[in-house]
Amino acid sequence: MALILVPEAPVSAWLSALDAQMERAAGYFAQKPVVVNFSALADDATDPTALLYALDMRGLAIISVEGLDRSRLSGTRFETLPDLRQKADNEEPLGRELALPEEVPRAEPVPAVTSLLIDRPVRSGQSIIFEHGDVTILGALSSGAEVIAGGSVHVYGPLRGRVIAGVKSGAKARIFCRKLGAELAAIDGVYSTADDWNKTYDNCAVQIWLSGGALKISALG
Repeated sequence: MALILVPEAPVSAWLSALDAQMERAAGYFAQKPVVVNFSALADDATDPTALLYALDMRGLAIISVEGLDRSRLSGTRFETLPDLRQKADNEEPLGRELALPEEVPRAEPVPAVTSLLIDRPVRSGQSIIFEHGDVTILGALSSGAEVIAGGSVHVYGPLRGRVIAGVKSGAKARIFCRKLGAELAAIDGVYSTADDWNKTYDNCAVQIWLSGGALKISALG
């Protein structure tokens, strides 16, 4: 399962947040391939090579670099890392294909909320991690896939995988989907599995929220 990391400015604060998460869940990051997407730093003066070395020093296995001018990696050991989004449309994927965001919206200097838009399905074995705000997925979240968001999660296709919301925003986060079939849903550390839900909500448009220390679910519309 590949992890997609989206560094943000200020990078020092982002690295500190990453360190805190790695300390809380060291096993989660162990031996997992990592894709680093620089789209959120497109207008930032951060040295991408220095940041990649910082991630490498943390034991992360970087397999791909996205969202930056490749010439900025020239002469470094990272210049040979592929940009998986440049694969031809008719090329057969080898192994599991990574679902990568086309564009990561730039945050304002003092943002109230940041967000990440994924405009394609998230396939089995893929993992999206975005700690700093909401995640919106325009396609499906397949069984065996997962999304971890600092805020709320919106899935406009079938929700079959695992959704973890509220990593930063806590209990105020919500999960929205058009077709419920999730393997697991969690908000602020409180989780439920498919066995816990009323089957009348299967394949229905629902919202999930946290109230009184338990997850609640209701139909939309």
